[in-house]
Order: sequence, then C-alpha cells, then structure tokens
Amino acid sequence: MPEYHPGLQTFFLPLREGDVTLREGMERLLSIGNPQSEVPWIVRVMENPAFNVPPLSLFRGRVTLQQHDCIHLLLGRGTTLMDEAFVVGFTMGSTKRMRSSATELFGTVAGHFYPKAYRFPPLACRVFRDAVHLAAISNCQPLDQVDFDALMDYPLREVRRRVGVEEGLLQAYYELEAARHPKIAACRRLVESKTAA
Repeated sequence: MPEYHPGLQTFFLPLREGDVTLREGMERLLSIGNPQSEVPWIVRVMENPAFNVPPLSLFRGRVTLQQHDCIHLLLGRGTTLMDEAFVVGFTMGSTKRMRSSATELFGTVAGHFYPKAYRFPPLACRVFRDAVHLAAISNCQPLDQVDFDALMDYPLREVRRRVGVEEGLLQAYYELEAARHPKIAACRRLVESKTAA
C-alpha cells in the first residue's frame, strides 16, 4: 500500500487564512493528496457514502473524498492523523445523529484496525470523540449535506459563514487541544498560527 505523500504531514491552511477561496485551497491540497484508489478498503467501508448500508449506516456523516478534503479546509485543519481524526469526528457530529455507541465503535475500528498510515493513535481517538461532541453543539449545517461545488469560488471565511461553522468555537477548542498536547506539532500549530497573525 502506498504511504502518504510527505507533504501531507506538513500541509496546513489555518483558520486565519480565510481570504483563500475554497477552490484555491483545494488546488493546494490536491497537489499533494493521495487519489481515491489509494484509500484502503476498510477506510472506504467506514467513511464513504457508497457503503451507507446497515449495519454500517450507524456511522453518520459519510462523505466523498472531495467533500472530506473541502471539510479539512473549512475547519482549518491539516492532514496529519490528529487532523484526520478531528475532520472525521466533526463531520459525523455535524449530523446531530451520531450515537455515543457508534462514536466509540468507530474510534475502536479507526484506532485498531485501520492500516498503520491511517490508524488513529490513542490521542487522535480522543480528538475524534471531542470533535463529534463539538459539532453536535455547533450550529453548523450537516456537513455531509453541503454542496461544496457551489461554494468553490467563495473565500473560506464566507463558506464558513454560509455553512454555519463558528470560527470562534473552533479556535477555542484548538487552544484546548494545543494545551492538552503541547508536544504534538499538529496541535501546537493550531495556536501558533493565531499568535503569528
């Protein structure tokens, strides 16, 4: 199985870069991203809407790879495993229909059965659970229902406004995440980018 492109460990378009359009952000991300064909079957089964059949349908918020990439940009997250955990969790939680038992089961599968390059380490599993809960209290639209194609030429700040993603809520959590995990670069940069602004 191919490994992640090295750029996926450093890619990051922080919340403060809200003037970048969704299309520009996607072009940057796609220049380093892995194609759908390289996504392992277990990840596709767990996260892709093509597999939204019982009993897998208990995992809410399934999205295509393109939607998933747009959500990375919407949430101001990079593409490390900590970021992946947050993006998947927030997407699921935004449906307001993700049960606690489903959250725990998904975390177990992603933390133990995903291939190593995609597997959530224990701290990422906590970030995943936090993100599910954070999205559940957010006023944002269900992210699996958003037509991102219609929003491609809007700045990310405007896309967030239209979708109802609250930057203040995200930033408050990112500060908490960075404080909990000060030795993890993917968490630390969420706050460093703010102080650098």
